[in-house]
Amino acid sequence: MPVPPEPSFPVSGPESASVPGTSASRAPVRYRCRHTTRYSYTVQVVSSQLIAHLAPRAVPGQRARVLDMVIDPAPAVIAERRDWLGNPVAYIAIDTPHLDLSVTVELDVTLTPQRPPDLEATPAWERIVATAPAVLAVAEFLESSPRLPLPSPDLAAFAASCFPAGRPVGAGAFDLMARIHADFAFDSNATSVTTPVLEVLSLKRGVCQDFAHVMIGALRALGLPARYVSGYLRTLPPPGQPRLQGADASHAWAQVWCGPAAGWVDMDPTNDTLIDRNHITLAYGRDYEDVCPLSGVILGGDAHALYVSVDVEEWDDSPPPCARREAPETEATQSQQDDWQGQSQTCG
Repeated sequence: MPVPPEPSFPVSGPESASVPGTSASRAPVRYRCRHTTRYSYTVQVVSSQLIAHLAPRAVPGQRARVLDMVIDPAPAVIAERRDWLGNPVAYIAIDTPHLDLSVTVELDVTLTPQRPPDLEATPAWERIVATAPAVLAVAEFLESSPRLPLPSPDLAAFAASCFPAGRPVGAGAFDLMARIHADFAFDSNATSVTTPVLEVLSLKRGVCQDFAHVMIGALRALGLPARYVSGYLRTLPPPGQPRLQGADASHAWAQVWCGPAAGWVDMDPTNDTLIDRNHITLAYGRDYEDVCPLSGVILGGDAHALYVSVDVEEWDDSPPPCARREAPETEATQSQQDDWQGQSQTCG
């Protein structure tokens, strides 16, 4: 079977995903993004081994580079590679004893949104259910994953009204996104990074990671391929536009596979929109577990405090400074949680 295309980085409002955006909405926009994670430990950490998903992957319409990565204390080893899903990752080994750890990544990102797909022209959802298991590149996103065990009759029942017989898969997923936005309240105190998806479904409260998990779990419960996307939102909206929910930290949304022609389509249930010129893509995964911004194993440390800061600001066309390291530009062609006993996982 042919490998399905990556998403065309659509831009749209909730009214109709088939209506082209204005030329202004499709104009390139350039951002500087800074993500800082800091730990303060009560007992000295002897060594740390970390995996960072903090560099942006190449996706259509997004041109990005890492301007700088500053780690304190300085690591003994940094090794960059691609993970099994094609995301850029960095392995970081620190052998200097420390009470504080900070990781700051600065990105230069230019987005050029393209025309949105016609969701009403996508295949009937039953057709996707029947054919997706045979498409190797999407079949794994039908299966259970660490944060989204299957099957889930509750999630299937939640999504069922959005997918009557014969409905185009894109239109049904768009309605599911809108329903999550309408039924769930954004509440950063209601859940933690380990809250099970069925508890979020019951609470009807949570944050962007929770809403993405609900949407992905509901789609998979019907037999539709869906995957998790980590990224960022612009921190300050354009004049006269409302501030987006989730702009103070890492953001997350969902992708649904809409067949070979439309490919993967990104939908943000937190803000009830297809992704647009406000969204920066970092990584794809089965769920949050695959793309946690910073995770790993430490020796020592005991209790700790966590500070995370994300800032995304629009830049002019002036060449940006490069403090320490500049990676080549790439462009596509096609919270906190401790699992203590030495392991530390961060939602940043």
